[in-house]
Amino acid sequence: MASGSNPVDPARRHATAWAALVATLAVHVVDEAATGFLDFYNPLVEQLRETLGWLLMPAFTFPVWLTGLVMLVLALAVLTPAVRRGAPGTRTLSWAFAAIMLGNGVAHLAGSVYFSRWLPGATSAPLLLVASLRLVAALTARRRAGLHRPTPSA
Repeated sequence: MASGSNPVDPARRHATAWAALVATLAVHVVDEAATGFLDFYNPLVEQLRETLGWLLMPAFTFPVWLTGLVMLVLALAVLTPAVRRGAPGTRTLSWAFAAIMLGNGVAHLAGSVYFSRWLPGATSAPLLLVASLRLVAALTARRRAGLHRPTPSA
Protein backbone atom coordinates (compact mmCIF):
# COMPACT_ATOMS: atom_id res chain seq x y z
CA MET A 1 0.00 0.00 0.00
CA ALA A 2 1.38 3.43 -0.90
CA SER A 3 2.16 5.69 2.05
CA GLY A 4 -0.34 8.31 0.84
CA SER A 5 -3.24 5.85 0.63
CA ASN A 6 -3.32 4.88 4.31
CA PRO A 7 -6.02 7.00 6.05
CA VAL A 8 -3.99 7.04 9.29
CA ASP A 9 -0.73 7.92 7.52
CA PRO A 10 1.06 10.29 9.96
CA ALA A 11 2.18 12.66 7.20
CA ARG A 12 -1.37 12.96 5.87
CA ARG A 13 -2.74 13.35 9.40
CA HIS A 14 -0.25 16.17 10.05
CA ALA A 15 -1.17 17.98 6.83
CA THR A 16 -4.89 17.51 7.45
CA ALA A 17 -4.59 18.87 11.00
CA TRP A 18 -2.51 21.79 9.70
CA ALA A 19 -5.12 22.59 7.03
CA ALA A 20 -7.92 22.31 9.60
CA LEU A 21 -6.17 24.81 11.89
CA VAL A 22 -5.62 27.17 8.94
CA ALA A 23 -9.33 26.93 8.08
CA THR A 24 -10.24 27.47 11.73
CA LEU A 25 -8.04 30.56 11.82
CA ALA A 26 -9.91 31.86 8.76
CA VAL A 27 -13.23 31.31 10.58
CA HIS A 28 -11.79 33.07 13.63
CA VAL A 29 -10.75 36.08 11.54
CA VAL A 30 -14.30 36.32 10.15
CA ASP A 31 -15.67 36.02 13.71
CA GLU A 32 -13.41 38.83 14.94
CA ALA A 33 -14.16 41.06 11.95
CA ALA A 34 -17.90 40.54 12.28
CA THR A 35 -17.98 41.21 16.03
CA GLY A 36 -15.83 44.33 16.18
CA PHE A 37 -12.57 42.95 17.55
CA LEU A 38 -10.62 46.15 16.88
CA ASP A 39 -13.23 48.19 18.77
CA PHE A 40 -12.17 46.18 21.82
CA TYR A 41 -8.49 45.61 21.03
CA ASN A 42 -7.29 49.11 20.07
CA PRO A 43 -8.63 50.87 23.21
CA LEU A 44 -7.17 48.10 25.35
CA VAL A 45 -3.75 48.61 23.73
CA GLU A 46 -3.96 52.37 24.29
CA GLN A 47 -4.98 51.89 27.93
CA LEU A 48 -2.12 49.47 28.53
CA ARG A 49 0.35 51.89 26.92
CA GLU A 50 -0.85 54.67 29.25
CA THR A 51 -0.69 52.41 32.29
CA LEU A 52 2.61 50.69 31.54
CA GLY A 53 4.36 53.48 29.65
CA TRP A 54 5.50 50.98 27.03
CA LEU A 55 3.89 48.21 25.07
CA LEU A 56 4.99 46.34 22.00
CA MET A 57 1.44 45.58 20.86
CA PRO A 58 0.43 47.68 17.84
CA ALA A 59 -2.90 49.37 17.23
CA PHE A 60 -4.44 48.68 13.81
CA THR A 61 -6.80 50.19 11.29
CA PHE A 62 -9.37 47.70 10.04
CA PRO A 63 -8.03 47.46 6.45
CA VAL A 64 -4.44 46.86 7.59
CA TRP A 65 -5.50 44.34 10.23
CA LEU A 66 -7.79 42.39 7.91
CA THR A 67 -5.36 42.42 4.99
CA GLY A 68 -2.56 41.16 7.22
CA LEU A 69 -4.65 38.31 8.57
CA VAL A 70 -5.95 37.33 5.13
CA MET A 71 -2.36 37.26 3.84
CA LEU A 72 -1.32 35.16 6.83
CA VAL A 73 -4.12 32.63 6.27
CA LEU A 74 -3.27 32.38 2.56
CA ALA A 75 0.45 31.93 3.27
CA LEU A 76 -0.27 29.21 5.82
CA ALA A 77 -2.63 27.46 3.38
CA VAL A 78 0.02 27.51 0.65
CA LEU A 79 2.42 25.74 3.03
CA THR A 80 0.14 22.70 3.38
CA PRO A 81 1.93 20.56 0.74
CA ALA A 82 5.30 21.35 2.35
CA VAL A 83 3.87 20.30 5.72
CA ARG A 84 2.68 17.03 4.17
CA ARG A 85 6.16 16.34 2.77
CA GLY A 86 7.77 17.22 6.10
CA ALA A 87 9.87 19.95 4.51
CA PRO A 88 12.59 21.41 6.74
CA GLY A 89 11.18 23.77 9.34
CA THR A 90 7.55 22.70 8.95
CA ARG A 91 7.46 20.67 12.15
CA THR A 92 8.85 23.59 14.14
CA LEU A 93 6.43 25.93 12.38
CA SER A 94 3.57 23.53 13.14
CA TRP A 95 4.44 23.48 16.84
CA ALA A 96 4.63 27.28 16.91
CA PHE A 97 1.35 27.65 14.99
CA ALA A 98 -0.44 25.23 17.34
CA ALA A 99 0.94 26.98 20.43
CA ILE A 100 0.04 30.47 19.21
CA MET A 101 -3.49 29.47 18.21
CA LEU A 102 -3.98 27.56 21.48
CA GLY A 103 -2.92 30.70 23.35
CA ASN A 104 -5.18 32.84 21.16
CA GLY A 105 -8.18 30.64 21.94
CA VAL A 106 -7.42 30.62 25.66
CA ALA A 107 -6.92 34.40 25.67
CA HIS A 108 -10.33 35.04 24.09
CA LEU A 109 -12.10 32.79 26.58
CA ALA A 110 -10.12 33.93 29.64
CA GLY A 111 -10.60 37.55 28.55
CA SER A 112 -14.33 36.95 28.35
CA VAL A 113 -14.29 35.73 31.95
CA TYR A 114 -12.03 38.59 33.10
CA PHE A 115 -14.10 41.32 31.42
CA SER A 116 -17.39 39.59 32.33
CA ARG A 117 -18.65 39.73 28.76
CA TRP A 118 -18.35 37.70 25.60
CA LEU A 119 -15.42 39.22 23.72
CA PRO A 120 -15.20 39.56 19.95
CA GLY A 121 -13.74 36.35 18.56
CA ALA A 122 -14.71 34.26 21.59
CA THR A 123 -17.36 32.33 19.67
CA SER A 124 -14.74 30.66 17.47
CA ALA A 125 -12.13 30.36 20.25
CA PRO A 126 -13.16 26.80 21.24
CA LEU A 127 -12.64 25.76 17.62
CA LEU A 128 -9.09 27.14 17.82
CA LEU A 129 -8.48 25.05 20.94
CA VAL A 130 -9.72 21.84 19.33
CA ALA A 131 -7.89 22.40 16.04
CA SER A 132 -4.66 23.32 17.86
CA LEU A 133 -4.79 20.20 20.01
CA ARG A 134 -5.51 18.12 16.91
CA LEU A 135 -2.36 19.50 15.28
CA VAL A 136 -0.35 18.71 18.43
CA ALA A 137 -1.69 15.14 18.36
CA ALA A 138 -0.78 14.79 14.68
CA LEU A 139 2.72 16.13 15.30
CA THR A 140 3.19 13.69 18.15
CA ALA A 141 2.00 10.78 15.99
CA ARG A 142 4.31 11.83 13.17
CA ARG A 143 7.28 11.96 15.56
CA ARG A 144 6.42 8.54 16.98
CA ALA A 145 6.20 7.13 13.46
CA GLY A 146 9.75 8.34 12.86
CA LEU A 147 8.83 10.75 10.09
CA HIS A 148 11.26 13.46 11.15
CA ARG A 149 12.71 13.90 7.70
CA PRO A 150 10.97 14.96 4.48
CA THR A 151 8.95 12.20 2.86
CA PRO A 152 9.23 11.63 -0.90
CA SER A 153 6.39 13.04 -2.97
CA ALA A 154 3.83 10.41 -3.91
